[in-house]
Amino acid sequence: MITKDAIFVAAVSVLAVAAPARADTLIDNVAGQTIGADGHVERFKALLYDGAGVIKAVIREGEKTPKKGFTARLDGKGRILLPGLIDAHVHVMGTGYGALTLDLSETNSLAEALEKIAAYAKAHPDRPWLIGRGWNQERWKLGRFPTAAEIDAVVADRPVWLDRVDGHAGWANTAALKAAGVTAASKAPPGGEIIHSADGAPTGVLVDNASELVSSHVPPPTARDHDAALAQAQRLFFKRGLTAVADMGSSMQDWQAFRRAGDANQLYIRIMAYGDGIENTVQIGGPGPSPWLYADRLRLNGVKLYMDGALGSRGAWLKTPYHDKPETRGLPRLNQTQLGNLMSRAAMDNFQIAVHAIGDEANAVLLGAMEDLSATYKGDRRWRIEHAQVIDPADWPTLGRLAKTIGVIASMQPVHQTSDRLMAEARLGPDRLKGAYAWASLKGTGAGLAFGSDAPVELPDPWAGLATALSREDETGAPPSGWQPQERVGRETALAGYTSAAAHAGFAEGRFGRIAPGQRADFIFVDTDPMTATAAQIRRTKVLETWVGGGKVWDASKPEGGAASAEPAKK
Repeated sequence: MITKDAIFVAAVSVLAVAAPARADTLIDNVAGQTIGADGHVERFKALLYDGAGVIKAVIREGEKTPKKGFTARLDGKGRILLPGLIDAHVHVMGTGYGALTLDLSETNSLAEALEKIAAYAKAHPDRPWLIGRGWNQERWKLGRFPTAAEIDAVVADRPVWLDRVDGHAGWANTAALKAAGVTAASKAPPGGEIIHSADGAPTGVLVDNASELVSSHVPPPTARDHDAALAQAQRLFFKRGLTAVADMGSSMQDWQAFRRAGDANQLYIRIMAYGDGIENTVQIGGPGPSPWLYADRLRLNGVKLYMDGALGSRGAWLKTPYHDKPETRGLPRLNQTQLGNLMSRAAMDNFQIAVHAIGDEANAVLLGAMEDLSATYKGDRRWRIEHAQVIDPADWPTLGRLAKTIGVIASMQPVHQTSDRLMAEARLGPDRLKGAYAWASLKGTGAGLAFGSDAPVELPDPWAGLATALSREDETGAPPSGWQPQERVGRETALAGYTSAAAHAGFAEGRFGRIAPGQRADFIFVDTDPMTATAAQIRRTKVLETWVGGGKVWDASKPEGGAASAEPAKK
């Protein structure tokens, strides 16, 4: 849900490498939990993995722990051990850049945002463009979009371009509009909108496809900038216990950064990549998905397409007008014929298809296209609906049929429900809320359910997501007993959504996502049991250690998490 921004930063230091000895390793004395093949929690007390970081055995209570057959033994000290978590929808480079540029995501007012913009400009006098993201007029309770004039009051001497929190709108100052040639006479491209004032002048906010009128003029990031962003993103993921992610909208530059890191044995996070559009995906991977690379750390899975925008910028495509702006139904980016053509082209090359769809009309059109194409492209396709935020209950039976025929996946982000709750009520009105963020109902159709964060739109925090999935309450406990509480899911479903089900959504179920023989030894030690803790306790979970492929990549007891020590990459 974001566009790539340029940044001028020095590359941060890459993850240190300390390759372990090639030896079988036993980790015992753990309170181990994993989702089993049947979808239920299995408990164990020890695990054995080989020198390549692949699990050889899982030892359960009542079974004898091996006394020999391994070279190294680690005492788990009775701690809780879980599979490494998987975020099924992130923007890897956006997450890294978001941490290295101006971040407005925590600002609570326009005044606070302007103060941060001014401070950032003062701290970086050498940057010809000031780049950032994270503004949210709904969080500011502004009642309108911000304006170029408001940025001009604090920075007028150079262009400023700031992505909205959802990446579906951008906020420019006058210098940026001038550099891009955006005037009162400028026309928005299809699927976009230029916000105008009463006198016809552009106010400074451009929505969805119109954002490219400015973003295309931002100086592109260098390869060094990309490498710095990837290193930063990996640290953020490991700190929260993530060992794998699905990157939604990879560019060629992103892919090249992933490959550079892999070749240098500095890629430790597992990345299931989805190219940004057909042409870009074919350019990255050629005719079809790539093989798994670097010991199952990187694969080009498929293609990412967009049906609409987001609710916050009223770009989500609705069946009937917005409750709080009845003159619009949103901004469709494709019609069903265009979508079907793109999906068919991708399916012919066996790319997995992932489509951004938020509004109920966008989801209905997408489901219609999927149903039409499922007669031709049969089998276990696992076509993905990214976000699936508002699906009309009348369309749930179609989703159920597609779940049976092609294994369709609802890839959803629990924290969006708490972040969007009040805004969604205003945008949708009471009649559409039954179909909003309907995790339990969509799972009930038989669709696969994978969970993620959409970082950097939200923090890449699976613990907040788990807590929300269980409670439908935000970090303050509001609303009591949860919002639309019938859509809560159970603990096993929630944990699966961030482990085994997320792996299945990316065709990785035989490689990682569970603690089981033959799978990669990706695991975490944490201080909270997700099967017994309250939602509030889960939200506060501390990740003590993160391990990928039998190597430790994060240790909370060491400065900056310590050095990475995953096994050497194998191409």
